Amino acid sequence: MLRQYELVDLVKSYDPEADEDALNRAYVFAMKKHGAQLRASGDPYYSHPVEVAGILTKMKLDASSIIAGLLHDTVEDTDTTVEEIKELFGEQVANLVDGLTKLAMIEQKSTNSKQAENFRKLLLAMSEDIRVLLIKLADRLHNMRTLHYIQKPEKRLRIAKETLDIYAPLAERIGMQEVKNELEEIAFAEIHKEAHASIVARLNFLREQGSNIVPKIIKQLQKDMKDNDIKASVTGREKTPYSIWRKMQQKNATFEQLADIMAFRICVDDIGSCYQALGVVHSKYHMVPRRFKDYISTPKPNGYRSIHTGVIGPENTRIEIQIRTSDMHEIAEKGVAAHWAYKQGQKAEGKNFRWVRELLDILEQASNPEEFLENTKMEMYNDQVFCFTPKGDLIGLPISSTPVDFAYAVHSSVGDTCVGAKINGEIKPLRTILQNGDQVEVLTSSAQHPSPEWDRFVVTGKARAAIRRYLRASKREQFITLGDEIIQRIFKSERMELSDKALVNVLANFECETINDLYAKVGEGLVTGWDVLKTVHPGYKQSKLTKVVNAIKSPVFTNKSKSTKKSGMEIKGLVPGMAVHFSGCCHPVPGDRIVGIVTTGKGVAVHTIDCKVLEKFSKEPERWLDIGWGDESDKEKHVARLKIMLNDEPGSLGELSHIVARNNSNISNLTITHRTITYVEILVDVEVKDLKHLNDVVAALKASKLVGYVARDKQ
Repeated sequence: MLRQYELVDLVKSYDPEADEDALNRAYVFAMKKHGAQLRASGDPYYSHPVEVAGILTKMKLDASSIIAGLLHDTVEDTDTTVEEIKELFGEQVANLVDGLTKLAMIEQKSTNSKQAENFRKLLLAMSEDIRVLLIKLADRLHNMRTLHYIQKPEKRLRIAKETLDIYAPLAERIGMQEVKNELEEIAFAEIHKEAHASIVARLNFLREQGSNIVPKIIKQLQKDMKDNDIKASVTGREKTPYSIWRKMQQKNATFEQLADIMAFRICVDDIGSCYQALGVVHSKYHMVPRRFKDYISTPKPNGYRSIHTGVIGPENTRIEIQIRTSDMHEIAEKGVAAHWAYKQGQKAEGKNFRWVRELLDILEQASNPEEFLENTKMEMYNDQVFCFTPKGDLIGLPISSTPVDFAYAVHSSVGDTCVGAKINGEIKPLRTILQNGDQVEVLTSSAQHPSPEWDRFVVTGKARAAIRRYLRASKREQFITLGDEIIQRIFKSERMELSDKALVNVLANFECETINDLYAKVGEGLVTGWDVLKTVHPGYKQSKLTKVVNAIKSPVFTNKSKSTKKSGMEIKGLVPGMAVHFSGCCHPVPGDRIVGIVTTGKGVAVHTIDCKVLEKFSKEPERWLDIGWGDESDKEKHVARLKIMLNDEPGSLGELSHIVARNNSNISNLTITHRTITYVEILVDVEVKDLKHLNDVVAALKASKLVGYVARDKQ
């Protein structure tokens, strides 16, 4: 543990103007407040904040950050208040400690959403001052270094997983490679003990076998640079066990198949010398295809700049070489701590940086902390491709991104109104996978809205969060309209008076704040219209159940003006724009008598009137809707399911598909349900326009000698 004078000397070594008195007072204050408290290791508790402060000095952070590191647990674990810290050490330190204290309080929760809520709080705190993140990383790093003292294996595992999921990627995002590597290594050793031990053993073996190869490669690269008048320092390093294991997982390769376990770094004076050194390396050694990356011309979002290349280098060994300047190297190792403005006393607002703003956008659009965490993990983990706007601006995106991801990266409004894209001047589908160097022009229309289909192929957290937010809002509007219709209908059928005042009086019974909230719950199927009626009129008994059910089962379509279209479907009797889908149990087609059933969270399901599933809703008439086919329903394709017994002989399936095609239909799915020596029983989904078209297909199949029987399958 650092002694008081050692800590002060460390800070003064890089910041001679640091407030020595405040540092001394903070050290003593932390020691007194934590008093006799002990850590799991048995050490005095105050050793932890002192070690955290020591880690922060290696980042060369300002005195306020060091003091906050010393005090970060005092408000949480002692009787200290934020006001007391503000009075003794100033507002800046108090704000940092307050942000860290709120995080610590969230961490104590044991609910499933604890991790997500913790991350949300961290993002908000670091958006105001990035030093909160730096102190939190130092805190986590020391906790990981002492992880082995925790007795409960499940607790160690939980902390290690959280570190690997959240804190290591965050360290990478701000370019703190050394911190990231150490966090990953300790977490990896805890989560995958056997894999870690195996890789370490193999690395030790390689180190012993090739102990003289690394110095030879370094010596040869130094000679190559010197022979070409390039002033450079060359170092070699072994890749970490975790990075090796991750590459084995990504490439589905064994340890022996990974040839670039060693990486060599060439540091030069300026950018021009970087490309000179690259020319020397590529002219002398064979380059490994697809291993070249230029992060100098296209830096990573965290500011990392370097040239990476893979070659068959000296000693005929496949190696990775990184070429960078000394300044780039400092930023690569220390990240934002190497050059941040707060060293000059300015506020270090995290939201000044694009990746923080994007995470804040996701936070704003997520419906709950868990969704936010899911989308931000997507945002932080993926490797990147770099694409250009028509004006030449560079946009970094995860691998497998599409034009929709690109559009949302430009701006949320651009993504919401995206209708098409030009990639390198050619119109391409929105699900096209973008490649490095693509120039992307997004085509927009004010009439466009996010499509549910987009959620299936976008890969960025920002795009997915924005799409889901729109879809939630859109669905809510549909549920409100449907709920209103259901409540109006049941009150009218029971000849009961309905008023807004009556509904307002019962909102609390359904945990709703507004009438629209109540309508939405009814429309979504979470509350029935009958529940509302009974709550408004507690003494009323339902008297017309049989009449209502019979009336609906024998529908008379009086409301011909209202219809809904959704993905080619037109159904009369529904509110325009209503969420509607055909049920998979009876596969209705135009010409069938149909009924609508309000289903929880899915809008309206369309069933045939003789569907067996309807029996489950016989006592819930408020869920039944009087609907019919629209005038243009037969202009779209609909799926019907047939059960067919087919002779099991060569060419049978070919003949079956030929008959279906000859009748202007198409097979969309086929499943074998039973098979004997002489026949096979199958379920076939065919696309038809209406019931007449389906009957034509069935008649043609019955006429075939290969078909034993055919009938419509409604389960």
